[in-house]
Amino acid sequence: MNVKIGGSPESWGIVSPDDPDRTKWNDFLDEVAEAGYKWIELGPYGYLPTNPNTLRSELDGRGLNLTAAGLMSHLENTDAWEDLEEQVLRTGELIASLGAKFFLIVDGFYTNFSTGEQFLPTKLDEDSWKQLIETIHKIAELMLDKLGLRLIFHPCADTHVQYEDQIEKFLAQTDPDKISLCFDIGHHAYRGGDPVRFMRDHHKRIPYLHLKSVYGELCKKIESQQIPFGEAVRMGVMTEPALGTVDFKGFLNVLQEIDYNGFGIVEQDMHKPPIHEPPKIAKRTREYLRDIGMG
Repeated sequence: MNVKIGGSPESWGIVSPDDPDRTKWNDFLDEVAEAGYKWIELGPYGYLPTNPNTLRSELDGRGLNLTAAGLMSHLENTDAWEDLEEQVLRTGELIASLGAKFFLIVDGFYTNFSTGEQFLPTKLDEDSWKQLIETIHKIAELMLDKLGLRLIFHPCADTHVQYEDQIEKFLAQTDPDKISLCFDIGHHAYRGGDPVRFMRDHHKRIPYLHLKSVYGELCKKIESQQIPFGEAVRMGVMTEPALGTVDFKGFLNVLQEIDYNGFGIVEQDMHKPPIHEPPKIAKRTREYLRDIGMG
């Protein structure tokens, strides 16, 4: 087993490239390296330097390597393809030049993260689902053929691929030679799934993990009351692995059974945390994962 542990700007509350109240990019790089991580995700395009030579120098100076970048888009929207293609290529070219191997894609939210307003149906009709699958294959082929990047799809709360049955339908209808999963065990547990069982059943499609936990009782309240995901994050439903109800030791047992060889990126959804908190959480999480033998 070889779990390459990394960090993500998301764990610092970075969701846009230019939020003046968030941790500056150079401080993030310092803090993630000081917490003991060797790998990072790019985060929102434009948060870290987009000049490849500059970014390479900044990473090398801290002993960091890039694993992936990604973006979120309403994949069923055929009118968005031209803009999506431009974003995918721009971001993909940057990370490929820096040695990353994965490109991460997430379906768009059906609720507004800030206001909670639902502006799309919670489930797609068959035509829209078919379009989502077609778009995913187009992105996968674009990334692989032009840049040598492997597409990893991230099931996510308040999107059209979030529950176990939806994820399994997605896997059944996508080409395993072109498309894998970024398996976020926190999001999976958030929607009532069993990350341990799912990993055991589908590990051949999972080269990349997002690591975090959730508060199980709060998840049940959120589901029963249909609380939007943005509000759930502000309520603190996502938490660090050592504190939540995800069975990390059981999950580790599965990783050992299957001899997992891939990435485990700590990516804790946080809403505007106090600026001094993320590095403390990152360090605690790194120590916890090391202590339980995950990497």
